[in-house]
Amino acid sequence: MENMLSGIKVVDLTRNLSGPYCTMLLADMGADVVKIETPTIGDDTRKAAPFYNGESAYFMSVNRGKKSMTLNLKATEGKEILRKMIQRGDIFIENNRPGVMERLGFDYKTVAEINPGIIYASISGFGQSGPYKDKGAYDLVVQCLGGSMSITGNPGEEPVRVGYSIGDIAAGMFAIAGILGALHVRDKTGKGQYLDIAMLDSQVAILENAIVRYSTTGQIPQPLGTRHPSFTPFQLYMATDGYFAVCVVNDKQFKTLCEVLDLEQLIDDASFISSAQRTKNNKELNDILEVKFKSKQKDKWMELLEKVGIPCGIVNNIRDVIESPQVKARNMIVEVEHPVAGKVKIAGNPIKATLTPPSVQGPAPTLGQDTENVLKEIGYAPEEINRLRTKGIV
Repeated sequence: MENMLSGIKVVDLTRNLSGPYCTMLLADMGADVVKIETPTIGDDTRKAAPFYNGESAYFMSVNRGKKSMTLNLKATEGKEILRKMIQRGDIFIENNRPGVMERLGFDYKTVAEINPGIIYASISGFGQSGPYKDKGAYDLVVQCLGGSMSITGNPGEEPVRVGYSIGDIAAGMFAIAGILGALHVRDKTGKGQYLDIAMLDSQVAILENAIVRYSTTGQIPQPLGTRHPSFTPFQLYMATDGYFAVCVVNDKQFKTLCEVLDLEQLIDDASFISSAQRTKNNKELNDILEVKFKSKQKDKWMELLEKVGIPCGIVNNIRDVIESPQVKARNMIVEVEHPVAGKVKIAGNPIKATLTPPSVQGPAPTLGQDTENVLKEIGYAPEEINRLRTKGIV
């Protein structure tokens, strides 16, 4: 059985994280992704620590399953090679600042003239329009401007960045959603289209209830630590040996929790009679719960709470996650054999499917390892390839 995107050819001009994350997922689905990199230099993240046997672990983690082709896009012959790839391509994706692709001669209008059926996706910090469109952006910048840092962390303390690059990753995920939708449209109409994905837009889109809380109440959401703004108790608590989460979202669960904790007197207390009241009086309630939860080890609380169906979880570190029996059972940590670094453990694909499940198709490529094969596929003879290498075109 073929993969979800078998036969789909992706011309990948992305670098760093937002674009490579998107094309990595496309590769997991079976697309033929050719990552185009600058000769001798490559993607910036090839130089990002930590290194494993001389190879960037960062780069390996988001570029698996792709081919690497080196190509000088400032040279006339390099541009001609890219045009030939576009003619055969289904998806063209880049994550440069607005204007860069136009200066190179590969804006959407030009690319669509070469291949009207191609789907062209641009990922940028602020999109192709608006007063910020020419600004540079990395993850931290869009986490700041997108509002997430204003509601992350503990009350009264400095703003906190989400511990992984949600600004890049969210944009990459929205890009792949748009690409798959555009492929479906093309199947029906034969027409490609342009996708404009902004990191800032993506941050606004995942603010969840923060926007509606402000728009309906006029109150600006603030950091709440681990506490939920609408449900209580819904946060971390300290046991005798560490933190764990308790999540109660309805009155039935609260009644059950009170029974487990021998706090039946709270069930009919007017201050805690509903979710709204519990959230309003969260400090009073949490003062009581914190004393109770400090009386036992977290594993004991897990046993008691899970037995009665209260959602809960211990705070895992990354080692705990990798060793988790549930994570292992879902094949979410996979080992790949890199041609230089050797065996490396990386995250698996979370999409589980009955007919064509995505999976890691192979390790990240070394710089330019597939250049010769790609050139042969588009009609270049060995002697022409040697000439291109000598001239620094590839």
